[in-house]
Amino acid sequence: FLQVLNEKKLQEVDSLWKEFETPEKANKIVKLKHFEKFQDTTEALAASTALVEGKLSKNLKKILKKIVAKDAHEQLAVADAKLGGVIKEKLNLSCIHSPMVTELMRGIRSQIEGLITGLPSREMAAMCLGLAHSLSRYKLKFSPDKVDTMIIQAISLLDDLDKELNNYIMRCREWYGWHFPELGKIITDNLTYCKCVRKVGDRSNFASSDVSDILPEEIEEDVKAAAEISMGTEVSEEDINNIIHLCDQVIEISEYRTQLYDYLKNRMMAIAPNLTVMVGELVGARLIAHAGSLLNLAKHPASTVQLLGAEKALFRALKTKRDTPKFGLIYHASLVGQSNTKNKGKISRMLAAKTALTIRYDALGENTSAEMGAENRLKVETRLRLLEERGIRRISGTGKALAKTDKYQNKSEVKVFDPSGDSTLPVVSKKRKIQEVDEPDTEVAVKAKKFKAEMKEGTAVEDGEPVKKKKKKKDKQKQAEEEEVLSEELPTSPIIEVR
Repeated sequence: FLQVLNEKKLQEVDSLWKEFETPEKANKIVKLKHFEKFQDTTEALAASTALVEGKLSKNLKKILKKIVAKDAHEQLAVADAKLGGVIKEKLNLSCIHSPMVTELMRGIRSQIEGLITGLPSREMAAMCLGLAHSLSRYKLKFSPDKVDTMIIQAISLLDDLDKELNNYIMRCREWYGWHFPELGKIITDNLTYCKCVRKVGDRSNFASSDVSDILPEEIEEDVKAAAEISMGTEVSEEDINNIIHLCDQVIEISEYRTQLYDYLKNRMMAIAPNLTVMVGELVGARLIAHAGSLLNLAKHPASTVQLLGAEKALFRALKTKRDTPKFGLIYHASLVGQSNTKNKGKISRMLAAKTALTIRYDALGENTSAEMGAENRLKVETRLRLLEERGIRRISGTGKALAKTDKYQNKSEVKVFDPSGDSTLPVVSKKRKIQEVDEPDTEVAVKAKKFKAEMKEGTAVEDGEPVKKKKKKKDKQKQAEEEEVLSEELPTSPIIEVR
C-alpha cells in the first residue's frame, strides 16, 4: 500500500509520467505505507486470480481492515472499478477509479524497485516471471488432466491420415498399374492390393509365388491367369523397389490409423460415454473439436448442436432468404442415416435435443455410466420407428386417429434415348413403299368393291327393303367420274337373247 503525498500534481494527468521518470521524483509523489510478502507462488497466484476476476481475497480483506480502517476518511485508489465496488460494498470504504488513477498505477509499476527497498532486482524479476507463468496457465485453463484436448488432436490426426492414405493408395495403384493394369480390377481392397504388390513385386513372379495368405483361392487363380497375358509395360527392378517402399508406407499408416481409432474410441468412452452412445465416437469427437472443448459444447443449445458444421450454409441461406439447413455434423450419425429422406430433419432435431442433454450430463455430471445415453437413444429409435411405420398420431375431438400422411416413395424418372434424331436422312416407312408399288392394282380392286356395293343397294331397293344412306356427303361429279372409269375397266359380257 502506497500513500499519495502531493495530490495537486495528480490533477495534471497528461504530464504525470514526468513525475515518475526517476526513483527520487517518484518518492516525492508516493510513499510506501505497508508491504506484506506472499509466502509462496500458490498464494500469490490465488491473490492475482482473485484480482483478475474482480473478487476480494481473504488476505486483502484482512489488510484493508487493519491499515485503511485507521484512515477511513481518505479515498482508496483502485485500478479495477469492479474490485472497488466490492470493497465499498463489504468494507464501506470510498474508492476512486479514474484516468488519473490509471496513470498513477503505471508510474508506480515503472519505479516499483525504487519505491520498495530491500528487494534485489534479480529476485524481483524471478518472482514476476514465475507469477506471470502461473497466471498465464490459469487464464488459458491449461491442465494436464484436460483430456478432451487429446480427443481434439486425435480426431484431427485421424482425418489427416485418411487424406494422406487416400493419396498414397491412389498413387500406388496408378504407378503399379502401368506394369500390371489388370490387378487393380481383380483386387478392389486397397490394403490387400498393397500387401500383394509388396510380397510379389514383378508380375512375372505371380506364377511361382504363393499369396494364399492374402487372397482367396478363386481370386489368386484369376490374378495368376491375368499376369500371364497382361498388357502392362516392363519396368526395371529399381522401379519395383520404389513401388514396394510406397506399399510399406501405406501398410504402416493403415496399421497406425487402426491403432489411433481404438485409442480415440477408448478416450471417448472414458470422457463422454453418453455422447458416444448417442451419435458414435467419430461424430462425438468432431462435435467436441468443432466447439473447442466438451465444456464449450455443453454451453450450446440443442439448435446449435444440430447445425454445428453447417455455418456457411446457414448464413448463406439467411442472406439469400432461402431454406436454412436442417443438420450439420450430426448428419453422419447412424440414427439420421437410418431414416428416409422425408424424416431426416425431424430425426436430426430430436437427436440434437437428446444429444445436448447427454453432453451436459457428461461435462457437468459426476456419474460416468452410459445409461442415460442408452435411454435417450432408445427414445429416438422408437420415434424413428413410428415415423417409418406411419405411426404419427394426432389429437382431435373424436380421439386419437392416424394422420393422413402417405409414406414417402422416391419416384425416379428414367428417360430413354431417342435414336431417331441421330440420322439426318429422310426416313421412308416400309408400308409407304409397299403402297407405292401396289398402287395401280389396288385402285382397280377398290373401285370394283364400290361397284359391287352399289349393285347390292340397288337389289335391296327393288326387293322393297330400304337401305340407310351414309351420312357422308360425296361430290356428284366425283361419283360420275368413278362410274365412267368402272364402265371402261370392267369387262363386258355378251348379251344372249332368250326366246
